[in-house]
Amino acid sequence: MSTISVIITTYNSETWLEKVLWGYAVQSFTDFELIIADDGSTSKTKDLLDSFKSEFKHPIVHVWQEDNGFQKTKILNKAIVKASSSYILFSDGDCIPRRDFIATHLKHKKKGYFLSGGYFKLNDVVSNSIDANSIKNQSCFQIKWLLDNGLKLNFKISKLTQNSFFGQFMNWITPTKKTFNGHNTSCFKEDLIAVNGFNEEMKYGGLDREIGERLFNNKIKSKQIRYSAICLHLNHDRSYATKDNWLNNNYIRKFNKQNNVTTIKNGLSKYLNHED
Repeated sequence: MSTISVIITTYNSETWLEKVLWGYAVQSFTDFELIIADDGSTSKTKDLLDSFKSEFKHPIVHVWQEDNGFQKTKILNKAIVKASSSYILFSDGDCIPRRDFIATHLKHKKKGYFLSGGYFKLNDVVSNSIDANSIKNQSCFQIKWLLDNGLKLNFKISKLTQNSFFGQFMNWITPTKKTFNGHNTSCFKEDLIAVNGFNEEMKYGGLDREIGERLFNNKIKSKQIRYSAICLHLNHDRSYATKDNWLNNNYIRKFNKQNNVTTIKNGLSKYLNHED
């Protein structure tokens, strides 16, 4: 059994996923289980995963479901059940982790808490400029390299600090809320099971925040690590985002907050019971 399970979501995005896999292949901490939560990709994704078999200490776990529209909450619940570790880190197939990403999450993990990380968003030019070499040697996490390859200077670049004291200070003073962010959050598996995982009534738009709000209702707190656990967010469109989905998701979140809801009916329990 590995020390930590890392769940990465993906859907027909092999070019970006390959960059992400290289990010995990060069992690300073290697005793982790990598789970790919695949919401219906073609065989190209499986072929890519097969090509990375020798790069990790533990076999890659490929959790796949048939393509039937946006079903991220469903595939995440299936992946959680498959996780062999008691501690789980969530991220996305468009987020490249810095070398110390997993080690940082493990360093800050604490019973009764989930960890709230962030990301540094890239434009199309920089996203396409990153290759396996710049990930392996970590140059793509250096401010100079990013500026040389098309990044426009902005105040958010401070997220890429490699000074641990500055990072801790920024975690402390940032006004950003300590939310459950699907691209960079970790927590104990037992806490996810206690609230019945992700709400499968929800489509794109705040589905990760919603499970975090139920964790709060269930007396789980949060720690801010957005300036310590660093990942680069590759740019892409979101054709699956619709106004109706946002309205429905916002209604669910508002109801759960007002009624102090901790668990939901349509969650991961059906997979714990070995149902399809």
